[in-house]
Amino acid sequence: MPPQPTLKITEIFASIQGEGLGLGRPTLFVRLTGCNLRCSFCDTKSAWRRGRKMTIDEILSALAKQRRTWPSDWVCLTGGEPFAQEIDPLVKRLHQDGFHIQVETNGTIYRDCGIDWPTVSPKPPRYEVAAEFLKSAREVKLVVSKEMTFAVLGRIRASFPAEIPLFLQPESNRPESRARATRLLRRSLAERLPDVRLGIQLHRIFGLR
Repeated sequence: MPPQPTLKITEIFASIQGEGLGLGRPTLFVRLTGCNLRCSFCDTKSAWRRGRKMTIDEILSALAKQRRTWPSDWVCLTGGEPFAQEIDPLVKRLHQDGFHIQVETNGTIYRDCGIDWPTVSPKPPRYEVAAEFLKSAREVKLVVSKEMTFAVLGRIRASFPAEIPLFLQPESNRPESRARATRLLRRSLAERLPDVRLGIQLHRIFGLR
């Protein structure tokens, strides 16, 4: 019998979805290790390296343990960059166990593995996104760093279907980033860009992971 595939995992924990359309929803998180971009403003740099190799059974067992006190049908695969690893076997098993699966991705690597809710967060300076995500993304999140200008925002907004919401996410909740996001929203409204919204990090407001 062939050995079971493993994934490198930074942590598995229960919390709420603190961003985007799933705001406030109880969710189980699997944070995978490794990222192909390593942005300077990343708030999870601990997920860039190390991590622990876990089999699919071990991951599911850890989720089952969390689920006993935090019942949820949603699992969020985050990172780092989840698609930097072969997550297909994990996704298949999670679906077999009745989970809905969200992936938080920078959008540069695409895997056709049946994700229910792709959340795409293009990163500066190039904001590149694999072509498949331009149609399959359910929401787009943009960290409002100093590189985020209205021209960049307009280009990204035009890349995705108008019905897909685009969230302006302040960098680390910094006041200057919140002010920039507000200015961008106001201009988006004036220029009639479709469905641009302000975002927050609700889990940080409540002191959760």
